[in-house]
Order: sequence, then structure tokens, then C-alpha cells
Amino acid sequence: MRRLFLALSLFLVAGPAWAFDLPPDAERALGRGDAWLEVRADAAGAAGRVRAAENVDAPPAKVFAVMTDCALAPRMAPSLKSCRILERDPAGRWDVREHVSRPLLFFPSVRSVFRSDYDPPRGFAYRRTGGDLKVLEGEWRLVPLEGGTRTQVIYEGRAALPLAVPHALARVVLRQQLVQALAALRRECLAEAGPASKRRP
Repeated sequence: MRRLFLALSLFLVAGPAWAFDLPPDAERALGRGDAWLEVRADAAGAAGRVRAAENVDAPPAKVFAVMTDCALAPRMAPSLKSCRILERDPAGRWDVREHVSRPLLFFPSVRSVFRSDYDPPRGFAYRRTGGDLKVLEGEWRLVPLEGGTRTQVIYEGRAALPLAVPHALARVVLRQQLVQALAALRRECLAEAGPASKRRP
């Protein structure tokens, strides 16, 4: 955990410090088998700051593989139309990706370009390097549970849409997209893990 913190600190040296201590309502939701998420206004001026957590019935390596599979990405988020890797580290420690999405029906397509720095299977951080989004940065952390047979997925990020959309509406969109992504993550991990992993709700 210390190695992950140091590596991501170097990567996010110009960005915000992510706080991964979960509040009591998150612990209660996870205890019930539910996902937890929080979307609020961002003090730095972006449309929204998002925090989320979910327990997944798959080991961290499997969750990491599902989350970082560019081919799977459009199945993880209905608004995402394509994922393309533009550049990658031969050792697999980072890559630069392009996402093209349409977050709302009346929106034109939105292109985002971002770099992800990986620390498999413990998680990864990402930040905007180009594209239409004004703000795009965050971190996913994967914590092993029950001897590594399950994973607690914790996320925190910031985003702002490129058009003149009220921030309140943008936060609704962010919440909807994250709810869909968490549900898809659980579904894809269960599909990859096989029938034995479906014993829990």
C-alpha cells in the first residue's frame, strides 16, 4: 500500500489529494451488499467531485483486468461509444487512451484523452491530457477482502463537461454514469469469474 501511495503521489503531484477513508454511510451500504456513491459540487470549480465504493466477488487481479480492458470499456458505460489506446508503455505501467462518448442525447459526441498510471492489481490513477473535457482526473483503488477472493473497489475523481451545462445537471449525469459503471463492473467480473462467484447478492 505504501508503494502505491508513493507512486501515485508522484503522478498526481499537481493534482488533489484523494481521501479514501470511507464515511459511516458507505460502510453501512457495503455491509448491506450495496454500492455507495457521493457526487457533490467541487470547490476547485469543476462540475462534480465523485466518490464511490463497491465490493465485488472477484479477486483484485480479475477486477483490475476487467477495468483496464479497452475492448470492454463500451460495455462498462452505455454512453461510451469507443475506446482506443493511443500510446502505451512497453512494460505496461501506463498508457494514453481516447474515449468518445455521448453523455446526453442532445449532446454532441465528447472526446476525452487521458493518461492512466497502473499499479496492478492495486489500482490506477488517471488525468486529462487532451480532448474536450475541461477537467478529468481520478484514482481507482482495489483492496483485497477475505484473503483476496473478493475486492473492495474505491474511487474518487473530478470531472467537468465541455459545454455550458448547469453544474447541477452535470452532477446528475456523473451520478448516472457511475451507477451504470459500478453495476457493469460487478456484472463483468461475475461473468469472468464463473458461476461459483454468484453465491453472494
